[in-house]
Amino acid sequence: MAEARISQDKLTCSVCLDLLKDPVAIPCGHSYCKSCITGCWDLEDQMRVYSCPQCRQTFSPRPALEKDTIQVELVEKSKETKLTADCDAGAGDVQCDVCTGRNYKAVKSCLMCQESYCQHHFDRHEEFHSRKPHKVIDATGRLQEMICQKHEKHLEMYCITDQQCICELCTKYEHKNHDIVSAAAQRTENQKQLKETHETFQQGTQQGEKDLQQLREAVESHKRSTQTAVEDSERIFTEIKFSIERRCFKLIRLLIPDIRDQEKAAVSRAEEQLERLEQEINDLRRRDAELEQLSHTQDHIQFLQSFQSMSAPSESTDVNDDPFSSLFSFDALRESVRQMRQKLEDFCKEELKKISDRGKVLEIHLLSETSPSSSHIRENIILEMS
Repeated sequence: MAEARISQDKLTCSVCLDLLKDPVAIPCGHSYCKSCITGCWDLEDQMRVYSCPQCRQTFSPRPALEKDTIQVELVEKSKETKLTADCDAGAGDVQCDVCTGRNYKAVKSCLMCQESYCQHHFDRHEEFHSRKPHKVIDATGRLQEMICQKHEKHLEMYCITDQQCICELCTKYEHKNHDIVSAAAQRTENQKQLKETHETFQQGTQQGEKDLQQLREAVESHKRSTQTAVEDSERIFTEIKFSIERRCFKLIRLLIPDIRDQEKAAVSRAEEQLERLEQEINDLRRRDAELEQLSHTQDHIQFLQSFQSMSAPSESTDVNDDPFSSLFSFDALRESVRQMRQKLEDFCKEELKKISDRGKVLEIHLLSETSPSSSHIRENIILEMS
């Protein structure tokens, strides 16, 4: 491989980078296409100094160009080698049935000889059958399929009755009195149907591609809408959260001072009542002690005179006055806050269900907008998305 590459490099002109054409040698030993080196030196005529494009060696006066006979032979051999390599049968090519040893690529097949030929053997075949030419076609590996297996004749007719290709002898025996036309005529008829079918397939393909594009665009739009909805929802929920927190904070700021003020007023009133009650209790105890002492006196006159003043009712708080009335309960306030929380939770559940239902409706609407002719395509894309 390295030798072949070096040899190929030696046969390449360093000016046009192509295989040498009409190669000539210059005094330094390098070879060029005659037209290439002539063009280069024409540009240097004014300086009267001529150089080699490769080694830059200069010459004066302008050297005469001599044909490089060795390079000519090498170039010709290279062309022959390349031509031979191009004629070799590769994978998928039909091989020549006449060649021995090396496998050459067939260019034509003879339906009468039932053989395929390379260009060389095909030329000899045509020369041999020049008086009565055989029917040949482009090289094919299906020669046996084009021959009647029963009569070993070329299939050139078509039986419409049995819908099969037949030979000329088949028309006289097995397919006698059948509806028969030439293979070319049936090909023309089938070609029309093929064209119609092809147009139908093209229309279906175009419609399918259109539906596919619409569905892809709808999916991309849905993705963008979904992303926007998610971002907007997150932003709105965050705003709702902050709004509720602000309002709760404001409510707390309003309620707590009011509750504290009520607490101070109620406690103050209660303490006043406590002080009065304690004073009345002490007064009652004192009078009770005096009554107890009076009950043991022996002087009737003193007892009677003292009893009247000591038995008079003392001034005190009304018995109907509830001493705990100033200490009211906050149960109603707590209940109101609980109810507000429950209402907020119920409202959120209801609204979230509505939002979820709307999302399902939008998804169904998206799928129903596309054409039914490409439903199988939509199903595949939906499965891929899931």
